[in-house]
Amino acid sequence: MNTVSVLILTRNEEQNIKDCIESCQPFADEVIVIDDGSEDNTVFIAESLGAKVLHRSLNGDWGAQQTYAVEQANSYWIFFIDADERCSPELCKEIRLAIQGEDFAYWIERHNQFHHNVATHGVLRPDYVCRLMPKAGTYVEGYVHQAVITPYERKDLESPMYHYTYDNWEQYFNKLNKYTTLSAEKYKKANKSVSFLKDIVFRPFWAFIKMYLLQGGILDGKMGWVLSVNHYFYTMTKYVKLYYLYKSNGKL
Repeated sequence: MNTVSVLILTRNEEQNIKDCIESCQPFADEVIVIDDGSEDNTVFIAESLGAKVLHRSLNGDWGAQQTYAVEQANSYWIFFIDADERCSPELCKEIRLAIQGEDFAYWIERHNQFHHNVATHGVLRPDYVCRLMPKAGTYVEGYVHQAVITPYERKDLESPMYHYTYDNWEQYFNKLNKYTTLSAEKYKKANKSVSFLKDIVFRPFWAFIKMYLLQGGILDGKMGWVLSVNHYFYTMTKYVKLYYLYKSNGKL
């Protein structure tokens, strides 16, 4: 009951996978990597560190991929981590203590960091993520912003994990394009309605106000302004894509 399987989804993560796995080694009894057709050295590096690598196409469904990872785990506890995230040494110690006790779904404060850019509010403010819980009864839903479904009561850990969100602006905008497309496709599949006036004209303004003023982006100076404006365009772009998905099918 005191063993932990670390679960990682990858695709071309050779720059991240070594540090990610090594950050979990103080508590991991096994590391399982589900690889979506990497064309770099991700698989070689992961296997050289003792990880079990399984090959499976993501097919745009993050929830199904993570659920598959859960099914492969051999430990009582499972721990989700992305390749661009790291466990702090303090968190590793806390996890080791946590798995000695009762069954809970443990949430962890994640500190988001943009390489060479300082921002701790707004879009990059710390957030809590559900990452450690017993395997039994746990699965994941969602194409883009997936949700861990687990029967265990929530409990928060005190120590942080670190999320290295982007290395550069090119990567940032590539992800913006990718995730707005995935969000639009997810909304279309769910038959979510879209209004040009409400969702494309007004909703992005609210997204900007929320990030820049309510979530404190203004406190991050120039970076806070840039990231909040980009969040405006992120919100607008995903609804523009949804609008024209419907329009191309003659539904608008």
